[in-house]
Formats: sequence, structure tokens, C-alpha cells
Amino acid sequence: MSDNHLNDSSFTENTDGIGSVDKETPVLTKKQKAVKEVKSIILIVSLVLVFRSVFFEPFRIPSGSMIPTLMIGDFILVNKMSYGFKVPFSDISIFDFNSDPIYLFGKSDPKRGDVVVFKFPNDRSINYIKRVVGLPGDEIEIRNKVVFVNGKPLEMKEIPGKDIMEDMDDKFKGYNLKFFNIKTGEHEHIIQQDEDNYYKTDFEKRTIPKGMFFVMGDNRDFSYDSRFWGFVPHENIKGKALFVWFSMIVPLGEHNFKFRPWRIGKGID
Repeated sequence: MSDNHLNDSSFTENTDGIGSVDKETPVLTKKQKAVKEVKSIILIVSLVLVFRSVFFEPFRIPSGSMIPTLMIGDFILVNKMSYGFKVPFSDISIFDFNSDPIYLFGKSDPKRGDVVVFKFPNDRSINYIKRVVGLPGDEIEIRNKVVFVNGKPLEMKEIPGKDIMEDMDDKFKGYNLKFFNIKTGEHEHIIQQDEDNYYKTDFEKRTIPKGMFFVMGDNRDFSYDSRFWGFVPHENIKGKALFVWFSMIVPLGEHNFKFRPWRIGKGID
């Protein structure tokens, strides 16, 4: 005999021959319903916050420091587990309160070329996004806009920028930009430089301390990065940028409306 059957003891037969539950479902009062709803909302919010704290977190790109890799208005997803599994909320930042992450297992360093989100060392309540160029122990130097790592230049090959300029944020279209294909670690990506800007072209040779990282924006002449304020401690790094999941600029202030559906799903290398 098949096991797919209902236990007859769960039902009683009424005069119509239709099964009915012999135990009445309790009726909740308005107060009990409200408490139940509040508990459900608290549970959902808690799960979302834990998910954001430990696994993945969305961010919006508000500035042009990572052009052409990331455009103003890109919404990105960051893998919070890229450099280790953390205790939930251990790296929380609320107003003036900031705590360092506690790693349960798998703690590792970012790789050269990774695009990372981190707490700005001078104000840890602010999140920055840059590319890791120098690792702990590396000797870093910049001469005439060429980056040297351990005495070797990062090779750059100039490429046409017509397609990039078409997608460029309007505020940068008036500059004398040149574009270069560059390999940083295992990552091949594009940087842009303003040929008329020589304000910050050099960086004196320095050895990166243990637990610290040298980061730069791909929009080299429009990026406030390690050339200006120093190194990023490992404990400030929140995770690795994965891909663009949406891209739109809301027409506020100096920005015109832009919707870039072709950028949705774009991986960040």
C-alpha cells in the first residue's frame, strides 16, 4: 500500500462527508497580530543587516575617481567575504564609533589590482573605492605619472578613447584626456590621464609597511588617493568590488540625467 496518505485521526466526518479539522485554529487578537507582524519585520531586517555585514553589500559610486572602470551613478555589489569571514557587525561604523573587523577564518590580503571598498583612514565613517597598486613590503614610486613597483614600471599602452568618451560623465569631457591599457597584478584595465595636469605626477620612493596597502584611482589626475593621504590598513578594507548591477545618474546639481542599461552586469576587473 502506498505511504502517501493522510492520517485519518486528523479528520472527523461531518454530515456532508467532507473532512474538517477537529481542532479550531486560535483567533489572534489585534494586539497579538501586531506583535507577530513586528517580530516578522524585525527578523527580516536583522537577516538583511547580517547579510550586508557578512556576505554582500551594495554601494553607489558618487564621484569620478575610478573612471573609466566605474562611472558616476554606477551601483556596485561588494563581496564582504573576499578577504575573510567576519563576525557580523564587528566592523561597524556609526557616527564617531568605529570598530575593527573580527575574522573567524580565511583572513587574507587583497591582491594587486583588486578594486576594493574601504573606510577612509582620515575619517572612517566615509567609504572610498580605489584599486590596490602596492602590497605590504612593496617599494612604490611614481615618476612622470609612471608607477614603479619594486623598481619595475607598470607597463602602459595608449589606446583610442573615442568609445570611452561617449560614455564619459559630462564634467570630464572638456579635459585633454589620454587612455592607457595597463596590467596591475593579474588585472588588465584602463586608466585615464589628463595630459594638461602635472600637479601630482610624482611620489617619492617608499616601502609599504606591514598590513598596509597603496591604492589609486583609475582616473589618475582626478583621484584623491594614497599619493595624498597615505596607506590603507587591512582592517579598513570592507571587501572587493564584483560587478555593476545598475547605472543611473539623477539630474541634481551639476549632473544631467543618464541611464546606462549597457553597464548592468558589467564585471569589475
